[in-house]
Amino acid sequence: MNSYPPELLVQLAPVMFVAGLDVPPPPESTPSAAPGEPPSTRPLQDPFTLLTIRLRDALLSQRTAAIWQPDKSKTFQTVLVDKDVRFPPRKIPLSTDPHSLVHSPLSPLTPTSPLHPDGLIAPIWVRKHTTLVPSVFVVFIRLYESPPHHMPRSPLDQPHPDREAEERRRDAEMSAEIALRKKSTSERGIKLTVVLIASRKMLDDPALDTRLTFIRRQSGLDYRAALFVLSPVSPGELNEFIKSLQQALYEPAVDYYTSHSKRVRRKRNRHAQAASAYVLPVSPLGVASPTRPLRPEGWTVRYEYKMACFAEFRGEFEVALKHYQDAYSSLLMMFGSTAILPPRTKRWAEAKVLADCINLKICKLYLYNNEHALALSQHTIHSRRFSDFSRGWGIGDETFEFWSWIARQHRVFAELLEHGTSSTLILPAHKAAIPVPAAAPSGLAELDALRVLGLNPANALQHPGFYYYMAAQATERRRAQFFAMLESVEANGANLPGFANEKKVDHSGIALELYTKAYELFKKHSPLSNGNGQGRLTLRIAGRIAGTYYAAGKFDMAVRFFERIAKTYRRERWGTMLRPLLATCVTILVEMLAHGIDEDEDDDGILQEDLLAVLKSTVPSSHEEPLIVDLSDSEPIFATSIIFWTSTAFVGDRVAFQLSLTAPHDVAISALPFASLAIYFSHKEEPVVVHHDADAVVSGKVQRVDFGDLNPGIGAQAKGCLRWGKGGTIVFVGTVSSDVPMTLAIKRAVLALREGNWTVEIPIDPAAVRDGPVSNPKWLFNVDPIKFAPLRDGSNDHVTVHYRPHRLRVSMTHQSPAYLDEEYPIIISITNEDDRPLDVVLDVLLQPAEIDETVNDIRIDDEHSQSLIKGVAIGVIVPGTTALKSLYLTNTGGDGDRVLDISIQSRSPIVQDTSEVLLTLSVPTVAPMKVDYDVKYLHTRGPLPGLTDLHTYDRDYWDDREGGEAIIRAQMECVGPWGLSVETVRLVRKNGPHARVLECSLDEDEDDVTSDWLPGDEFAAICRISLSLEDETSEDDVFSGPGEFELSWRRILPNGDHGPLCTSRFPLPTLQPPRQSVIALLELPSSAKLHISISAHLTIRNHHPSRTASLSVQLEPDAADSFLIAGQRSARVPALLPGSEVRLAWSLIPIECGFVRVPRFRVLDKRNAGTVSPTQQPPGIEEEGIPVRVVDMRREERAKMVDEALALALEDAPSGGGGGVDDAGSIGPVLVLPSFNDNMSTI
Repeated sequence: MNSYPPELLVQLAPVMFVAGLDVPPPPESTPSAAPGEPPSTRPLQDPFTLLTIRLRDALLSQRTAAIWQPDKSKTFQTVLVDKDVRFPPRKIPLSTDPHSLVHSPLSPLTPTSPLHPDGLIAPIWVRKHTTLVPSVFVVFIRLYESPPHHMPRSPLDQPHPDREAEERRRDAEMSAEIALRKKSTSERGIKLTVVLIASRKMLDDPALDTRLTFIRRQSGLDYRAALFVLSPVSPGELNEFIKSLQQALYEPAVDYYTSHSKRVRRKRNRHAQAASAYVLPVSPLGVASPTRPLRPEGWTVRYEYKMACFAEFRGEFEVALKHYQDAYSSLLMMFGSTAILPPRTKRWAEAKVLADCINLKICKLYLYNNEHALALSQHTIHSRRFSDFSRGWGIGDETFEFWSWIARQHRVFAELLEHGTSSTLILPAHKAAIPVPAAAPSGLAELDALRVLGLNPANALQHPGFYYYMAAQATERRRAQFFAMLESVEANGANLPGFANEKKVDHSGIALELYTKAYELFKKHSPLSNGNGQGRLTLRIAGRIAGTYYAAGKFDMAVRFFERIAKTYRRERWGTMLRPLLATCVTILVEMLAHGIDEDEDDDGILQEDLLAVLKSTVPSSHEEPLIVDLSDSEPIFATSIIFWTSTAFVGDRVAFQLSLTAPHDVAISALPFASLAIYFSHKEEPVVVHHDADAVVSGKVQRVDFGDLNPGIGAQAKGCLRWGKGGTIVFVGTVSSDVPMTLAIKRAVLALREGNWTVEIPIDPAAVRDGPVSNPKWLFNVDPIKFAPLRDGSNDHVTVHYRPHRLRVSMTHQSPAYLDEEYPIIISITNEDDRPLDVVLDVLLQPAEIDETVNDIRIDDEHSQSLIKGVAIGVIVPGTTALKSLYLTNTGGDGDRVLDISIQSRSPIVQDTSEVLLTLSVPTVAPMKVDYDVKYLHTRGPLPGLTDLHTYDRDYWDDREGGEAIIRAQMECVGPWGLSVETVRLVRKNGPHARVLECSLDEDEDDVTSDWLPGDEFAAICRISLSLEDETSEDDVFSGPGEFELSWRRILPNGDHGPLCTSRFPLPTLQPPRQSVIALLELPSSAKLHISISAHLTIRNHHPSRTASLSVQLEPDAADSFLIAGQRSARVPALLPGSEVRLAWSLIPIECGFVRVPRFRVLDKRNAGTVSPTQQPPGIEEEGIPVRVVDMRREERAKMVDEALALALEDAPSGGGGGVDDAGSIGPVLVLPSFNDNMSTI
């Protein structure tokens, strides 16, 4: 268990701090008594010092820190401290700000914590509650006693005058010291107990009760188990006192840990509620990711682990087990996501250690309750789950780290069982439920019944030796994976994590240590099976120890163990156990044949002689099953070469192959009785077997065995010489074919050696290579003389067989580019140039366009789709014919390319013989025409209906008083590269609640516009729209156009023909008429005659939905004006109600000819003057009112949106027109012509 922090493994118990038991230094040495001096004159030890020493020893021996302590006695783990010991701070501020948050120094939220920002639990937290913070604080203090001469000699004597004052002063000082310590313990909820040490004489003092009451009150001690008095007593009485003291303080200690549990539970519940709202912080691209805080799952692990520890402190093992299980489950959830715990990080390693320790705690608590099956199940599940996790982390069973962890789990579990069995744990006895009868079963039914009575060892708790044995086996796997990875690292030069440390590990030493422990424990727990006290399992483990010594290169130790094992097997005639050892010998000899002999050995045939001697003198363990010698991880015996004549072939073609087996040059194997060679192909289940021809002789260095034409799927037999001289080669040749597409290769070969009852099979891997120079495979062209030559294609160790490709010629015809709203035809032409009839199927995929508001459609026959049309049957195309299929593409939205992926699949009369042709077609798409709109807004002409007009309240009444009219001019232009034959142009009305079409220039001749539009041609249309605004409509509201222009057209093809009829629709623009609360409309004639009066009418309308206007109208003539004015110069409209109008009239007589400026009309709104703040009032606005815009009805034109305050300010400024102005124009002049009478008088 040294692999884990001891704080996370020890059994927790209530902690009691004891202060005041410091042993005083020994007195100065005095000369020893003379030999004749009586013993009574020698100095005696102080009884209080002796009491202190006994107290220290007794308290420290009550309980010590240990892994296994199932006892629930009310004892404490005692820690001796100084009286002025200080506790670590509970919480520290996160910054210098006094209002900042405070957290524990060990919290992940504290930047200086070792767990910041996402740690779980550190061993220092457990160490804090076991060595730094107690649940009970006991202080031993010597009670002051007056000198003997101050004590009364009898109860009737008067007390000494100085005794009471001195005792009161000393008691007050002691009470102050206790109160100071009481304050520090009360802040943490720690029980403080004071034990006053006094002499026996003091116990009989009548003033003792008074002094104790004073001390209790002054120091603030509790009335229960807070103050004790102890005098020097015998060791037996002292033990009774300590026992009673611990029993009295056990309940406050339990309350202390219970309060901690409640506090932690409240925190856990708060975090559980906030977990649903947790959002993983995401860093913007290009910015370094900040350190992420601990997730809610991590907080759950912390709180559950803390509650488990506090329950363990209280001795509530069932509660602790439940919390440990919850913490373990939360840890499994965290390990299930690599986003929460990324592998191979610091927090991931800490969490793994914590999970292992919690698992060990759960197993231990199960064993405390004698629930052996549950403990074993927890151990097994933990190993299995984290094995699955490890494979997901890239630490699977092919890595040494995986087996290192597995070995550690078995070892710590074995050590836990060893701790338990040395204390109170009793392992279960595994016996059959029903005694087995003495008579052997006579039938299969009885045999099956006996098997049911057995017990699976994996589901039964074994003694510790079994798990030491499992740990040793895992260590051997760890060593094997390490050496395999060492070869990979040396070959690739990669630096794997943990590899440098793994090089320093003595794997063999660890395995031997574990096997040795298992061996001793198996000897201890196994029943005696022979006279020497050796059980079968101990011998098995001894064999593993011998194998480990052999692998470590300690052959002398391996020989000792092998001799000991073999001696027992031979003496007891255990042939079943002895034969595997002999098989191992045969395997070793065969492997030595592959490795050859040393150069200093003269006899190159000694190995085959030793092998033949073993085979002839022994009997195998099984006559039916052969002995398989696997040399996959060793040096192969033969140098193997495979070569095919070509690397690719079609179905039914025959391909020649050659398999060469070359014997080693330094070892003789010609005497070995090889009986057969089985060659396994990838396309044949049955092998091709070559039997040795006894009449054949080795004719030369190279021999040839011909198989002829091998039929696919059928095994074949052949004869040939299977004897190799030193360095000899046998070449096996033949031809193979396949009726289906596949990869032809020689998977393996098996060489069988038969001698007596032995059958030894040696698998041959064709890809294995012997050490030494490697030559490229060559083709054997002739045996006599020998002629090898390399192939033109190189070395082909396999052949890929596939069907002959289908010959289809595909072309597509279309007139590019395509127009929007057009059903664009694409003709697909498929010609069969093969000699087989082909069944053709067509798939078309329309790729999504990267253009907004685009809806595209494809059609083949009657099938439409916006993405994929699959499985369009073209039919069977006989050789030499062509099939045509029309594909129609319809595009809407914006310009751009449309991409089509076309798949043409063909199938021959053979179902599996398929082929596919993939084509990509990009169709550029442009708009056939574009439409530009010009919108102008006009006020309503004519009088408005009165406020009392009842028909304005009808449901179907159209109120255009404020909205007026909109004049839309549409200019259509042919912009495509192809001409268009336009058949109809019309306006499709879609009147709405706010806009309706009154008339359009196309209403009369929409069917008479048939003409050909060439690129660049333009066409115009005008429509008039009436607008109705709601009272609550804001100036930002827009209305959709009440219709759309619909054009029916055909494309003009290059040959003059017309394409299919297409329809394009262009919606009217959105409308946003300007809104004005009060407006003045001036009506003037465009021309007048000299000295003849004309009328000027000013209509003022109040469009505000709720506010009444108070208006003043001023006509401001100028001396330079050319008009005589008849009418009011200044008028007042005191209350113009919402939705009403007033009409004023003047008569003007021109007195000059030409373009004459009209007098200036000025309208002010008195009501609005008080509603505009000075900061919002634009420049030029007077205090007497806000100017109202005056609009000349002859040249009316309104923009979409005009800032009202700015327009009013501009209107107030003088202009050349003489009237109010806005951003759209001004009041124009009047053309004055001379009258007829004036002309005559002039003549």
